[in-house]
Amino acid sequence: MSEETVDTAPERRDFIRDMIRSDLANRKHDSIVTRFPPEPNGYLHIGHAKSICLNFGVAQEFGGRCNLRFDDTNPVKEDIEYIEAIQEDVKWLGFDWAGEPKYASDYFETFYGYAVHLIENGKAYVDDLSIDEIREYRGTLTEPGKESPHRNRSIAENLDLFARMRAGEFPNGAKCLRAKIDMASGNINLRDPVLYRILHARHPKTGDTWCIYPMYDFAHGQGDALEGVTHSLCTLEFEDHRPLYDWLIENLPVPARPRQTEFARLNMTYLVLSKRKLIQLVKDGHVNGWDDPRMPTIRGLRRRGVPAAALRDFCERIGVTKSDTLIEYPMLEFCIREVLNKTAERRMAVLDPIKVTITNFPEGETDWLDAVNNPEDPDGGSRKVPFSRTLYIERDDFMEDPPKKFFRLAPGREVRLRWAYFVTCQDVVKDADGNVVELLCTYDPATRGGDAPDGRKVKGTLHWVSADHALDAEIRVYDHLYGRPDPGAEGDPLDDLNPDSLIVNTAAKLEPSLGEIPVGDAVQFERLGYYCMDPDSETLGKPVFNRTTGLRDSWAKAQKNG
Repeated sequence: MSEETVDTAPERRDFIRDMIRSDLANRKHDSIVTRFPPEPNGYLHIGHAKSICLNFGVAQEFGGRCNLRFDDTNPVKEDIEYIEAIQEDVKWLGFDWAGEPKYASDYFETFYGYAVHLIENGKAYVDDLSIDEIREYRGTLTEPGKESPHRNRSIAENLDLFARMRAGEFPNGAKCLRAKIDMASGNINLRDPVLYRILHARHPKTGDTWCIYPMYDFAHGQGDALEGVTHSLCTLEFEDHRPLYDWLIENLPVPARPRQTEFARLNMTYLVLSKRKLIQLVKDGHVNGWDDPRMPTIRGLRRRGVPAAALRDFCERIGVTKSDTLIEYPMLEFCIREVLNKTAERRMAVLDPIKVTITNFPEGETDWLDAVNNPEDPDGGSRKVPFSRTLYIERDDFMEDPPKKFFRLAPGREVRLRWAYFVTCQDVVKDADGNVVELLCTYDPATRGGDAPDGRKVKGTLHWVSADHALDAEIRVYDHLYGRPDPGAEGDPLDDLNPDSLIVNTAAKLEPSLGEIPVGDAVQFERLGYYCMDPDSETLGKPVFNRTTGLRDSWAKAQKNG
């Protein structure tokens, strides 16, 4: 989706799009400019996907442009690894930005000039208070703050000290630059907020050029203004920061006056989207890296097999509101199934195999049968699957003494094998402990392809795999990382980690064509669910599949019944 492409989908309505329509109709702007401004200090998660789809989406819909700008103002936590990963994730989601990626660090010299401008106009000062002292002086929500003893330094002294800060004369934390606003303001963000701090750290982009760095609140709005952003869209936690955003815009010689508008962030059951907590999960080894399929990161969702189209559809369905809401995780699974049902090829895999011997099928022979790749896709084509004397079926597809409504295989019962033949169980082989280890069956050669020429019907259709051709595989079945829908509601979210969030199955048997599935592609294991080929397949030398989601759709059923 390029910036030049105007969306032709049905008109979307929400308070942000209505605002943009009004601004364009009233000629407040000739065209709109948005931006996606991540801090490059971690990997993007599903909450960022909502912001990406909104910022890039409205630019696309209204024929505007969207910038990708890295707000790289804290070199201690930033890394080129994150910068590259963020660009890749945005493109994977299906979006592209206007021109080259932009960086807050591109404007450091301009920001410095803006800070000098505030000092020269008596609206900023150099403070010697420590971070803890500044916090103590700030006051509380019910009590006003008190002024720093350094607040009334002369303009000349402030200019000198700020220049010396830039020159590297002072150690970290010795001084900072603060805006001079109102220590009695009801909004704590206006109580002389810090604009610059001393930080002797090498920056990923500017190297050792700077030892003072602007705070996010100072750099963010001015970056918007320098880029001509018309609509600065951010989540509700920045609502209390908007008065500072506007104060800086009003008191600086910026070339444009962007408008900040807040929308509700994404909250979902079974997920924690705090970047700090996600970092803790990785560093403490609770997950296997940022791309662990249990993580809510875009990398983790991709590795799990979630299609980009499903994430975009999910973000459109949840909409954009001004109030916080809690989204049920099954809604995301619904969107995944909607896409994969149409696009994922079908294959057969047996996860808990039991041996089946077709006693009247010739030994050593193989019958190659046609199997449709995707019944939902008329252009999906077909493949060949091998049928031989020895097969595997799912263990729970057989019962020796079945209840009335069990329509799968049982002694004396005939069922259909998918794409193959009708088979009838004639006998059962047990081990010394009485466990069923093999089923002796016969097949009807006249039912090749799965239908009987005499018109007889069976109630059960089973998936299966030829034992002579089966691939040994590792199947990773992922459940929620947390065992409760509201992790951390009664304490530390780590206490709610689900010990069964990953179950590894090494007994699975796959049809041979599954060995040819590209890494990252999702397929449907017939009757079982959707699974994605994992990159570990290349290093382990055998197919490794991650479970993406099951076939049952509890969310859609709940919506229908609700």
